[in-house]
Amino acid sequence: MSDAAATAARFLESLGASRREEVPYRHWLLKDVLPEGMCGAVAALPMAPPQIEDTLGRRETHNSTRLFFGVEEQARYPVCAALAQALQSPEVTGRLEQVCGVELGGSSLRIEYCLDTDGFWLEPHTDIGAKFFTMLVYLNEPPADEEWGTDVYAAPGEYVGTAPFHPNAGLIFVPGKDTWHGFRKRRITGVRRSLIVNYVTPEWRARHELAFAQTPVA
Repeated sequence: MSDAAATAARFLESLGASRREEVPYRHWLLKDVLPEGMCGAVAALPMAPPQIEDTLGRRETHNSTRLFFGVEEQARYPVCAALAQALQSPEVTGRLEQVCGVELGGSSLRIEYCLDTDGFWLEPHTDIGAKFFTMLVYLNEPPADEEWGTDVYAAPGEYVGTAPFHPNAGLIFVPGKDTWHGFRKRRITGVRRSLIVNYVTPEWRARHELAFAQTPVA
């Protein structure tokens, strides 16, 4: 079995065993999202955390320093290629459509590698618009007294809870008007490592961010 096929198989098992929550909006919590060792392989990539002072509550504040598993990264690092090929596969996209009730045909895969350090925060937002699907995969263990999971809200000022942040755990939701999420200001000792996986509209302008800019999801 190829690395991409093994990655797809592992993800499909995780998706099948996921826990669906309905409050405050429909979302899925996953465990063991990636094959054993893949989180460590991604963490070992020679990519340094960007030096930023304040996100102002938005990742796009520092777009020039963001990291993606695009064409060049896949050519350079086999782990990036295996993950991208798996998430682009008809087996994975088709199953996501069935489980999550989302239409992905014609969309483009986008995988961002996030290296967040102390001072990082995100205001509550919904991802609505150009993103058809959002998945976060957490890659490392936070210190025992720190909580690094994605915060979930019923409304911008109504915090509900925090997704479990454990190595190889994940959170999925289909962006809508009520899918408020963010990251409250709190301490980050070291580097908070995660992946953000989106399937986005064909009109996505930043083509270098896409895993397969010329090949939409079938």
